[in-house]
Amino acid sequence: MQIQVNTDNHVEGSEELTREVESLVEGTLGRFGDWITRVEVQISDEDGPKNHRNAKRCEMEARPEGHQPLSVSHQGATVDQALKGCVKKLERLLDDTKGRLYDPKGNTSYAGDQTT
Repeated sequence: MQIQVNTDNHVEGSEELTREVESLVEGTLGRFGDWITRVEVQISDEDGPKNHRNAKRCEMEARPEGHQPLSVSHQGATVDQALKGCVKKLERLLDDTKGRLYDPKGNTSYAGDQTT
């Protein structure tokens, strides 16, 4: 799974931040590694330097092999809060999507009988 990290001009895109994001994504979504080809992470500051609300936003887009991209976003007071909330949302979305795509319910059984 390839992980791409982007930041806007109000968030410092350091190597340390990139390593932190990669570690969090691998640790949380690593079990989907054989299914997901790439995860794109965009971190931005919604208010920029104007306000001091510190509204950080994280958007993640996962690209499952052979399927349309799936994306989520989360806003938090800090970059860390936004990242952790976003990766949890993406994990739930991937669990739900993979479950629906590969749910055996309604598929033909090995014996050729329709399962119920």
